[in-house]
Amino acid sequence: MSEDVKVKKPLPKVNGKLRAKNLHIPEIIWKAPGIVVMGRRIKSVIFTTDIAIIRNCNADAVLAVYPFTPQQIISQSIITAASIPVFAGVGGGTTQGFRAVVMAKDAEAHGAYGVVVNSPMSNENIRLISKVVDIPIIVTVVSHTTDIASRIEAGATILNVSAGPNTPEIVRGIREKYPDLPIIATGGPTEESIKATIDAGANTISYTPPSTADIFTGMMEKYRHEVEDHHVQEQGNTDLSKMLELL
Repeated sequence: MSEDVKVKKPLPKVNGKLRAKNLHIPEIIWKAPGIVVMGRRIKSVIFTTDIAIIRNCNADAVLAVYPFTPQQIISQSIITAASIPVFAGVGGGTTQGFRAVVMAKDAEAHGAYGVVVNSPMSNENIRLISKVVDIPIIVTVVSHTTDIASRIEAGATILNVSAGPNTPEIVRGIREKYPDLPIIATGGPTEESIKATIDAGANTISYTPPSTADIFTGMMEKYRHEVEDHHVQEQGNTDLSKMLELL
């Protein structure tokens, strides 16, 4: 075999017995080049504020944006509970002005790796936030009509493209004009849509996980079948009795 030919070895995977059922993002996302944020390479961000999912997933970071007025206690709780970097939402539509600036400053103080502003946020407000925080400002883009140049001039560090089925097209247009601009983008529901977004030029993919209700549906169906197996119940009772004897 030629010395120039390198054999790709399988990547070792280690899991605990109880955490083997963690929520795993689609593996195709690892093909994204990623963005290095404060020394950490981030290829995937999970779009959720559910702490249980955040603590039981293999994403690189959290995109903690929600459809309510941002509150310090929410971002602080997520940042404290998460074992991965958090990009915290600080406003956009309803929440702008001085409150958004204060939210951004507080998010940085609590340990956020970046702050996220939604598309209605004015350039002047982004400019004010950029003056008080030293972490990335992630600006959401939802349409091809967005003036990207003015967003960058105002202080946008990373763009977060969330335009539904039009996302790959918008990402491609931005990438053509700004080859080195960091872009996070929604990957969509399938491997094909995720690949299309990566091929269009996205550095990092935003993944929306199934809800806890959806995850529970499969688990509870499995448990119902197990309950019918009396051997499983008897074994569990035997193990519990042995433990009680040791106390």
